[in-house]
Amino acid sequence: MIELQINTTQNVNINFTAASLGERILAFLIDYVLIVAYLIAIFYLLANLGLLELEDRWSQIAIQFLAFLPAMLYTVVSEVLMEGQTLGKKVLKIKVVKIDGYQASIFDYISRWVFRVIDIYLGFGTGGIAIISIAFSSKSQRLGDMAAGTAVISIKDKYNISHTILEEVSAFYQPHYPTVINLSDKDMQIIKDMYTSAIQKNDHNLLIKLRTKVEEITQTSRGTKTDREYLDIIMKDYNHFTQKM
Repeated sequence: MIELQINTTQNVNINFTAASLGERILAFLIDYVLIVAYLIAIFYLLANLGLLELEDRWSQIAIQFLAFLPAMLYTVVSEVLMEGQTLGKKVLKIKVVKIDGYQASIFDYISRWVFRVIDIYLGFGTGGIAIISIAFSSKSQRLGDMAAGTAVISIKDKYNISHTILEEVSAFYQPHYPTVINLSDKDMQIIKDMYTSAIQKNDHNLLIKLRTKVEEITQTSRGTKTDREYLDIIMKDYNHFTQKM
C-alpha cells in the first residue's frame, strides 16, 4: 500500500492510503459492466421500437448518439454528483480527492474524464497507459490524475478526514457566515474538538458555551438554528473559504 501525505492549504498534514491498482481496476470493471448492461438494454429497446432502421440516416445517427451519451458521461457525472465516486468506486470504498486534501472540483473531474481517452482507450482499450502510470507514480496517479492534481484514495482507513479541521464541503455549498475567516486554524481545531466531545457526551451545556463563544468571535448569530446546526455550518463555512485561499 502506498501512503499519501497530503499537505492542505491550512498546513495540516493528513496521511491517506492510496487505492491499490487492483481496487481501481475492479472498480473500473464494475462500472464497465454497468455501462455495457445499459447499452445492451437501450439498443434492445431502440431495436424493438424500430428506431435503428430509420430511412433518414441522420435521424438514426442522432438517436444512437443520444442513446450512447449517458454511457459516455457516466464517469464524470457520477464523480460530480457522488463527490469523487462512481458506483464501482463506492463498492470498493475508494474516491477521488485533490492532492491538497479538499474535494475535487467539477473541472478536476472533467480533466480526469478527458484524459481517459489516453489513459484507458489508447492501446486497444486495455488501459495499459493508466496501469503503467499508476504502478510507477509515487502517488499512484494515472495521467488524468496528474493533470487534475488528484489522487484516488481508500476510505476504508480507520484514520479519516474527521480527525482534522477539514470538513466535507460540496462544490455547490453556499456559505452563511463570511466572518468565520477571522478564526485561525488553531481556533477551528479547538472548536471541532469541543464540538465532537459535546456530541459524543451529549453535553448540551458545552454546546451552548461553545456556540456563545463562536458567536462572540465571529460576530454572528445562530438565529433560529440549533446550537449543533449553527456550529456545523461554522465549520463548513470555514473550510469553504479557506480552501479558496
